[in-house]
Amino acid sequence: MSVAEIATSAAVVQPERKSRRGVLLLILGALSAIGPLSIDMYLPALPAITSEMLSGEAQVQLTLTACLIGVSLGQVIAGPTSDVRGRRAPLMIGVAGFMVASLLCAFAPSVPMLIVFRLLQGMLGGAALVIVRAVVRDLYDGAAIARIFATLMLVSGLAPILAPIAGAQLLAFTSWRGVFVALSIAGLLLLLAVVAGVRETLPAEQRESGGLRHTVSTFWQLLRDRSFMGYALTGGLAFAAMFGYISGSPFVLQDVYGATPQQYSLIFGLNAFALIATSQLGGRLSGRVRPGLLVRAGLGVALLGAALLMTAALADLGLWGIVSGLIVIMLGQGLVLPGTGALALGSQPAQVAGSASALTGVLQFALGAASAPLVGLAGTGSAVPMACVMLGLFICSALAFTILGRTKVR
Repeated sequence: MSVAEIATSAAVVQPERKSRRGVLLLILGALSAIGPLSIDMYLPALPAITSEMLSGEAQVQLTLTACLIGVSLGQVIAGPTSDVRGRRAPLMIGVAGFMVASLLCAFAPSVPMLIVFRLLQGMLGGAALVIVRAVVRDLYDGAAIARIFATLMLVSGLAPILAPIAGAQLLAFTSWRGVFVALSIAGLLLLLAVVAGVRETLPAEQRESGGLRHTVSTFWQLLRDRSFMGYALTGGLAFAAMFGYISGSPFVLQDVYGATPQQYSLIFGLNAFALIATSQLGGRLSGRVRPGLLVRAGLGVALLGAALLMTAALADLGLWGIVSGLIVIMLGQGLVLPGTGALALGSQPAQVAGSASALTGVLQFALGAASAPLVGLAGTGSAVPMACVMLGLFICSALAFTILGRTKVR
């Protein structure tokens, strides 16, 4: 083959490879939306579930907690498994299982059974979430990881905007059970996308070997890594603060401040848009500004927003006083969440990306599961409990980053 033919062939292959990579990122972004879809789409229905099932608010909020615990367990299992078996097969199993579990939720006869099915739904959805992050680590290094995480947040970030709106619109002509049927259909579409568009990204020769002992050893090494744990805890605590908002806001905004399900979904979407905007800003700055500095700035903004939220709650500044504080918080979260994820995974080799991704995900969703019922237990008669939970968790997140995170080298 002549030099000219080689050059022509390379010119043809490179755009094709870029096009394929773009399709893959789109699918990965859609897969990373499984979490927001599972959680946010049924939020407007929480009061309706409480009423239909003749249950208390705290018990219904346990359906959210169960999903978060399930996501944590699913990541613990699927992350290390994908390091040994590859990414594609566990991903397909997780998405297919999510589809079935969502349908089971639609036919749950009681709140306890809904809690069980939500746990299962979370476990299988968690498998997809952890493998998405591992695939990114397989394909990218360094600052590119932060940039790709920001890109994925742009795609998956549409879910928190559209999911509550879609859920509220579904509630206009069907019951809360129809929301879970819609989630099952979304799972089917995602499964078809994975089958058609996701190839194996971890070659057999690069996979980890060993059984349970090796997995435990890998987790132990990660737990002893000061920098990794600093970044993971920072992101996990910030993530937990967001679940204080997610679990408490349907009752606070609708029952206390009188917002309709449609108004609530629009407010939720506005907050999600704020998160997307700063995540994209962080992605553009990732090559010029150290991720650690972006995380520090994001924590400062989030703390300011939490203080504003507390002030609005104590001074009874009304619905838009509460919403203003939440928007500022989400502006900070857009820098904190992708930044800490990139720092944590970027500190580890690709061979253990599944385990590292699993541990960061477990911390996020386990802490989220712990924080979700706190607002309900403290009472949803005002916005003060929600503000207290969020402010306290952001303070802890900032302390974890300051004490454990080695920002000077990142």
